[in-house]
Amino acid sequence: MKIAVTYKAGQVFQHFGHTEQFKIYDIEDGKVVSAGVIDTNGTGHGALAGLLSAFGVDILICGGIGGGAQTALNNANIKFYGGVKGEADKAVESFLNGALQFDPNAKCDHHG
Repeated sequence: MKIAVTYKAGQVFQHFGHTEQFKIYDIEDGKVVSAGVIDTNGTGHGALAGLLSAFGVDILICGGIGGGAQTALNNANIKFYGGVKGEADKAVESFLNGALQFDPNAKCDHHG
């Protein structure tokens, strides 16, 4: 399994469509076996789902996320957890432990 987190300076970045980086974690047997940061190279909003899909991502952890991006992720079969704040590594650890605090209705602050 691969988990991606919107990423900036070690934190969960709060706007999916404007993230410049993702940290991608490879998970085996419920544990992180490797992780690395990738650049989005200017890709934004719904097109980011294609980028994540190309990297084989199964799960996305992010802050705010708009409806179009949610639809694109659903179409790419990527499950997402929005409204997450704090350190990226801790968010993944919490997810793996079944304790991730997220908001299923999270939106970017400029989305209705």
